[in-house]
Amino acid sequence: MNAFAADLVALAGLAGAPLLVGIVNRFKAWLGGRRGAPLAQPYREIFKLLRRGVVYSHTTTWVFSLGAPLGLVTTVLAFLIIPAGGLGAPLRFGGDLIVAAGLLALGRFATVLGALDTGSSFEGMGASREAHLGALAEPVLFLALAVLVRLAGETSLSGVLAGIRPELWTTATPALALVAATVLIVALVECARVPVDDPTTHLELTMIHEVMVLDHSGPDLAFIQYAAALKLWLLGLLLAGIVFPVREAGVLVEAGVLAGGMLVFGLLVGAIESLTARWRLLAVPNLIVAAGALAAVAFLTTL
Repeated sequence: MNAFAADLVALAGLAGAPLLVGIVNRFKAWLGGRRGAPLAQPYREIFKLLRRGVVYSHTTTWVFSLGAPLGLVTTVLAFLIIPAGGLGAPLRFGGDLIVAAGLLALGRFATVLGALDTGSSFEGMGASREAHLGALAEPVLFLALAVLVRLAGETSLSGVLAGIRPELWTTATPALALVAATVLIVALVECARVPVDDPTTHLELTMIHEVMVLDHSGPDLAFIQYAAALKLWLLGLLLAGIVFPVREAGVLVEAGVLAGGMLVFGLLVGAIESLTARWRLLAVPNLIVAAGALAAVAFLTTL
């Protein structure tokens, strides 16, 4: 039953990932005193791009055309490994957390190669920044996952989140709280959200992710936008599974709590983006190092 429920929740996540972006944008607009775009606006943009043609520069090769589809495929595969709380994930096996992190890294690598293949120094600058921040964020994510593995005594993400129960919060509150803060910071970095980057701008020299996709159009750009929404969803799924550890309360209750957790995550990201200005580029590594320090302290508390 749990396997079937995990598959249904995964399908709901594949369909609802752009809705999370819509919630973030709508809440940001509400905090700013504006009406904002409809919640379905991310779907409209993706479907509109899918209907358009693709324009390739004569300076690009097959590497550029492969970047967006490969980035989407790796993100979808990583998403299928991330468990829906205690319901588990469609794909689960020992050490799958390493595979999930590796798939996200491979997707980033494909996007970076696509940006470099354009021959644009502007996109190359963004690719360099993306690779630099990714190299800092990945060890932090691994360290946070190591804390969860140590607490739950499992090597599979599904087993790890299934082992995080309310009673564990009473005995390992500092470690779980620090890991949750670490995952939130990693989500902001991985998804290029404020204060790390601004996904709504295309003009400033401080861009990171957006500058890498300036030459993408049509379905390729739709793939990139959907993959970004899916990455935000899967990291939110991981955070919700830690913060809202409702287990063995029934499939409907667990799915409802998970949906509520994703809503809280979207509102939290929207609040951070509304109340925080984008940091100077040189300050962003300090944020990632701080997240690594939180994860290190959390690991020490489990010794």
